[in-house]
Amino acid sequence: MRILDSHLHLWDPARLTYDWLEGPLQARFAEAEVAQARRADDEHSAIFVQAGAAPEQFLLEAQWVASIAEATGVRGIVAGVPLDAGEATERDLDAVRQIPLVVGVRHLLQDEPAGLARTDAFLDGARALAARDLTFDACVRTVDQLHDVAALAAAVPDLRIVLDHLGKPAVGTAGAPEAPAAEWVAALRALAAHGRVFCKLSGLPAEAGGDWSPAQVAPFLDEALTAFGSERLMFGSDWPVSAVAASGSSEGGGAGVDADAIGGWTDAVATWAAARGIDVDAVMRANAERFYGLA
Repeated sequence: MRILDSHLHLWDPARLTYDWLEGPLQARFAEAEVAQARRADDEHSAIFVQAGAAPEQFLLEAQWVASIAEATGVRGIVAGVPLDAGEATERDLDAVRQIPLVVGVRHLLQDEPAGLARTDAFLDGARALAARDLTFDACVRTVDQLHDVAALAAAVPDLRIVLDHLGKPAVGTAGAPEAPAAEWVAALRALAAHGRVFCKLSGLPAEAGGDWSPAQVAPFLDEALTAFGSERLMFGSDWPVSAVAASGSSEGGGAGVDADAIGGWTDAVATWAAARGIDVDAVMRANAERFYGLA
């Protein structure tokens, strides 16, 4: 299978500072590690998405990933740039555009107060992003933030936006699955009404704490399909964040990293797409190529 993984993280704590890392994620995840995590019978390339390095290291992070892009199959880089910093945002966007392979930006909304994406400062930054033909990855945690992204799409219609991880809905676990919440479904559909917004089929294993099954997540993928249509959905592994195994499921007990996390999620999404009669190659590769301008 030809795969363009639209949501890959890479990091090296010996090189850059990542204050949020904990548990098994405190290790290095770079060239050798991602090569081991991928199945040899699939053809892999990827979009790197900023991984939460210290704010002052956003350029160093993008430059480092560009330097290992060939070894990791990275075809595009989504850099971390705050969009609400006025003139500093403009300077930072111009700086990241000079780095090979940068195709977009992520200002991590999930850790911000609801309403930030509606502020004048943020909208100015979003317009500057669109003017430079860079994409925006929207990563949110709440329904209110989903509505904020819809408002952003309405206010800056030229901006290409992709929703990370389906907006991080509550999915439960394999043993105790949750049904899609009506509020999340309504917010997802409101966002999808803006035709330039795409959605990543990613991140649900992490939302399940590593304890997930294809049957458990299928209703959420179905809601994304209803909202966005198959032409605006893209596969993403969210590796290695979504590779963290549930407690007790890794060798020796305790939480660890699932060695086949990329393959397992690849199988789940591809099998789901085939069962729904939609274009598997589009979801697994071509839609991401089109969104990020790599086609």
